[in-house]
Amino acid sequence: MQSQIRLSETSQIKLSSTIQQLLRCPICNQKLEVTREHCQCMNPECRGLFPIKNCIPILIDEENSIFAIDTIVNQQSDNVDQSFTRRIKNKLIELLPTIGRNIKGKKNYEHLAKLLFCQSNNPLVLVVGGASVGNGMEALITHPEIELVESDIVLSDRTNLICDAHSLPFADNSFDGVIIQAVLEHVVDPARCVEEIHRILKKDGLVYAETPFMQQVHMGCYDFTRFTHLGHRRLFRKFEEIDSGAACGPAMAFAWSYEYLLLSFSTSKLLRQITELFVRLTAFPLKYLDYFLIERPGSFDAASAYYFLGRKSQRILSDKELIKLYQGGFS
Repeated sequence: MQSQIRLSETSQIKLSSTIQQLLRCPICNQKLEVTREHCQCMNPECRGLFPIKNCIPILIDEENSIFAIDTIVNQQSDNVDQSFTRRIKNKLIELLPTIGRNIKGKKNYEHLAKLLFCQSNNPLVLVVGGASVGNGMEALITHPEIELVESDIVLSDRTNLICDAHSLPFADNSFDGVIIQAVLEHVVDPARCVEEIHRILKKDGLVYAETPFMQQVHMGCYDFTRFTHLGHRRLFRKFEEIDSGAACGPAMAFAWSYEYLLLSFSTSKLLRQITELFVRLTAFPLKYLDYFLIERPGSFDAASAYYFLGRKSQRILSDKELIKLYQGGFS
């Protein structure tokens, strides 16, 4: 029998009792004792101590993570303590047209929701990188029957757990579904993170991932990896594929390249902001081409990002099988 979390009478965290019972130490994967101020591993050989800030547990294995607990504790929420000027600026930016569009996200999340309800009347779903709502995810969060655990390594109004995707602090076979959208490019070891997803999913549990292929560096030093369609499929080789393809098409990839080409001419913050404004106003129509291109073979070679929807399996897709799955324009 798996060990259970021990809750102090004074514990108060932004997680339901069901999810609290699934929490584990990110270092040794053993049970935790939760109080108002911290979570402590009950394993006498570990005794890891993890703080709680604003009712949010910070469950990071610092020795094996690029993130430091003190840095996270001291960071400000993305949605608090912002100056009035910054809030106005952000609102104005939101009014500008964007150069990218996720063509498939909403439809894919609707599909995922239907599959989750085939698994359970009240599915438990972990969102890795859930500090903000992903593109199209509104189609999923409108279902109150789905319990979402929105994890990240930054604080926000939506975050209810801080953790590193390389060491997910949950018991084996915990969740009906896991979502990891626009995250795997920002982890140092994507394969390790996918192994963790496989571990915490229940039998036949579902995963939905979106990961870039043709995108320039974003998030600075926290940007590491890109995947082709087949490379993305191989990452999830321990999953049975339900659906996959381009989520953001070649036109969006071209718009990103156009923007970063112009940005390359300047290191001035002001000039870069002017350039970004210019690109938004001149390149935004390009994204509408992707409605025409998204299903064409060329999108399997040139898309901005790919998606994968799959089911946990005990069978591993071989590399010989993998290369037969190529659907691009060079076959």
